[in-house]
Amino acid sequence: MHLTPARLVPWAAACLAVGCAAAQTGPTAASLRRDSFFWNQAEREFGFAHWDEIFPATPIARGPTVRQLPAGPAIAALAPAMPGGQAMNQYLAEQKVAGFILLQDGAVRFERYGLGHSPLGKWTSQSVAKAATSTLVGIAVREGFIASIDDPVTRYLPALTGSGYDGVTIRQLMTMTSGVRWNEDYSDPDSDLARFYRAPITPGLDATVSYMRTLPREAPPGTKWWYKTGETHLLGALVAAATRQPLAEYLSTRIWAPYGMERAATWTLDRSGRELGGCCLQAGLRDFARFGQFVLDGGKIDGRAVVPDGWFAEATRKHWDTGYMERGYGFQWWTGDGGTFDAIGINGQLIHIDPARRLVVAINSAWPEATSRERTLAWRRMLGTITAALDQEPR
Repeated sequence: MHLTPARLVPWAAACLAVGCAAAQTGPTAASLRRDSFFWNQAEREFGFAHWDEIFPATPIARGPTVRQLPAGPAIAALAPAMPGGQAMNQYLAEQKVAGFILLQDGAVRFERYGLGHSPLGKWTSQSVAKAATSTLVGIAVREGFIASIDDPVTRYLPALTGSGYDGVTIRQLMTMTSGVRWNEDYSDPDSDLARFYRAPITPGLDATVSYMRTLPREAPPGTKWWYKTGETHLLGALVAAATRQPLAEYLSTRIWAPYGMERAATWTLDRSGRELGGCCLQAGLRDFARFGQFVLDGGKIDGRAVVPDGWFAEATRKHWDTGYMERGYGFQWWTGDGGTFDAIGINGQLIHIDPARRLVVAINSAWPEATSRERTLAWRRMLGTITAALDQEPR
């Protein structure tokens, strides 16, 4: 993640002024480089928990009522005295897990924290935010701000006319099949993802449209899948343009407040002061789980659907085979076997939803690597252990 300019938070400024010795014992919001891809492990663990003190962000207000998460029965196989419990403890430590919560039928059946994180803290979502932006597209369709996801993107973002996005539909942005070339390499300082955050902004345009309109087309729209965070940033810009509301406000008034999230959240801003649709919601672990429950329940609040009928069935089915670890891709959701689907962010962020078992798992992590096949296989094995335990419980 590259974001400038840095924002110096008040307590850090005060320490610089008077000299706070304690603040020099580890990373601080003021000391961290504004390039999270190259943080060391200590910086990562601190930075993910204090993201909105390091990068500009805007609040996502909560409402007056909190949706309670009742305590469900503990999963016996995950008790510390059980073999599976020891495996879970080892998994949490080895995978640098800051928070792990499991809901079944909306009740908490397992919850654990590490790395100094707690139910009172926030953690950055990384690309888990893509699932929220995708959902806001659905809400905008239901409310008539977007006529159809088969509309051309240029209908809502006319500054893209004449670019590689001519003839690209919202659906193709949602499934990352625009055919526009993009390099997502997290370790390459000259990738599109890196240059997105430092390229000059064309006067009169926001930062997202300014950069994305410069990209060339490499394949006809709808013929090639490629993962592109910049295109989810475009989806965010499109929703904001269509609704004439900032994304944070739209998320707050349509989901966060009425659904009963426990804590205010934040959404990271680009250099134009607009939310980055493809990244970086900062929220509590329990509220990430509540968002998963909202999706599992079909996008209904107090019995009323806020997305079109059948939206999540369509959004979470496999539209494209990604060629990566047997995963498919829907509307910004990764699809798996047995009807499961995931919102995934780098360094181990996850919302896993298993409709057949009425299961939601939310994980905050600080993996040393942005992406890791071995660590992905580890959380798959752990989920397999959990689902096997659940399947053996008396019905």
